[in-house]
Amino acid sequence: MTVDPAVLDELGRLRSRVPELSGSVLATADGMVVAHDSHGIEPDTLAALAAAHLALARRFAHAVNHGELRESVVECDGGYITSYTAGPNALLTVVTSGDANLAMVHLEARRCVRRIVKLIALETVQHKHHVRPEIPQQTGPSPIPLARRTPMATLPNVSRRRTAAG
Repeated sequence: MTVDPAVLDELGRLRSRVPELSGSVLATADGMVVAHDSHGIEPDTLAALAAAHLALARRFAHAVNHGELRESVVECDGGYITSYTAGPNALLTVVTSGDANLAMVHLEARRCVRRIVKLIALETVQHKHHVRPEIPQQTGPSPIPLARRTPMATLPNVSRRRTAAG
């Protein structure tokens, strides 16, 4: 999978604006890493756990009729793990130390998400307009049809017994 360098640049800028940031992972909603800037944190594991957490948090939001989920914060003894939805099929998860200013983390991460959503949308539009080569049609005589195979369940009982006794 090719990662848009602009997405990686955006994650790098987020790290420079939030010095307490330990790592960030942009992932699909099903837990696949799209891009990451994480040193010392396993991005695949973080992406999978964040996707599972996102699904549960979305269910919480719907259970209390609060609309669509935008972000979720996990506060731990050592810091924060915050996930932000980035469009309908992606999320940005950031890990920060305990001395991080959570309001500043939210401000910068939300800005980062808005820029990433635009980048992803632009990439999707460009990808949709990519022209695929046409598959050439077969010429010449008609192909010989493949032989049909009969499933075992449709064979008479006598045939099945013989096969089983074999």
